[in-house]
Amino acid sequence: MKVVLFCGGQGLRLRDYADLPKPLVPIGERPILWHIMKYYAYYGHKDFILCLGYKANDIKRYFLDYELSRVNDFVLSESGVHLLENDIKDWRITFVDTGSHASVGQRLKKVREHLRGEKYFLANYSDGLTDEPLPGVLEGFKAANKVASMICVNPHLSLHQVALNGAGEVTNIGDMRANTLINGGYFMFREDIFEYIDRGEDLVGPPFERLIQKGQLQGRRYGGFWSTMDTFKDNQALEELYATQAAPWEVWKKRRSGDRELQQASA
Repeated sequence: MKVVLFCGGQGLRLRDYADLPKPLVPIGERPILWHIMKYYAYYGHKDFILCLGYKANDIKRYFLDYELSRVNDFVLSESGVHLLENDIKDWRITFVDTGSHASVGQRLKKVREHLRGEKYFLANYSDGLTDEPLPGVLEGFKAANKVASMICVNPHLSLHQVALNGAGEVTNIGDMRANTLINGGYFMFREDIFEYIDRGEDLVGPPFERLIQKGQLQGRRYGGFWSTMDTFKDNQALEELYATQAAPWEVWKKRRSGDRELQQASA
């Protein structure tokens, strides 16, 4: 199953990375785009369509020069130094320049020809990470017979919630918890989605309103790990998780025996 990734972001709110296209902002040694692609690849989805925009050539160059970017990936043995095998060698990546200022909906329309014959496909923004178990929810989407599906999550808030008593004394202060659900991306689409997007329209706008009117938009409520990388603070939080060697989104590092999900992953 093909995966469409929207890679047009500039990352203007990411201090120290303003000159990088947002998908190339690093977490550890690899850009967030690589982490997202690695997630999909783990579940067997290795055919990627990158909808490029801002600094498209930088993103192309990262993958075309991937071997050169792995200079620190080696092992030592009695016979000398050996470079590790290319860990994306079985990925298929199609680069499509979809314009510097195009909306997500128009970027998707511009890659329609690359999705001919695909009854279902996956799509995502290139700035968020999750550990949602993909195979099970994908089967649920197919069984529901909807046109579109998206992950729905509680937003992360950096504000503090304060409680006061009648005398104006603070009785409690802590992180604000939001009960609101937001669109977290990680889309699943049936090929019919293109019938809902008119010229010039963004994806989350009139097309989704039409889907809602026809009962064709599925929302997957997810309470596990999900995080976007909109700001420098978000980036630092993800870096700290990565440094623990147990980043939740690194599902490919979780070794599970008899994992039925993986047996169905490439369906």
